[in-house]
Amino acid sequence: QVQLVESGGGLVQAGDSLRLSCAASGRTFSSYAMGWFRQGPGKEREFVAAINWSGDNTYYADSVKGRFTISRDNAKNTVYLQMNSLKPEDTAVYYCAADPTRVAPFRGVYWGQGTQVTVSS
Repeated sequence: QVQLVESGGGLVQAGDSLRLSCAASGRTFSSYAMGWFRQGPGKEREFVAAINWSGDNTYYADSVKGRFTISRDNAKNTVYLQMNSLKPEDTAVYYCAADPTRVAPFRGVYWGQGTQVTVSS
């Protein structure tokens, strides 16, 4: 059991950076794989990035490789998504998710409420 709350979204211009945070409640965070999904306007939810419990294995969608970095701080029960060189096509609601079982393939079992990221050109 875990509750996830995202923060850090906002309105930025193309080329800007944002860092999303996901704070987890509960004692199970350190054993969970964590990840991010996003859902753009009129689009289906898609996988963005995932990270294993120790933080030494990460996975990214091709669309964000080289621009986004996922990390976690288990002492703070927090996972981050550093987003650089943002593009208008990155505009979406970003959801934090937890998978108690595996990092790959990652699927969300527990979900946050989402945070809006809007990138203008």
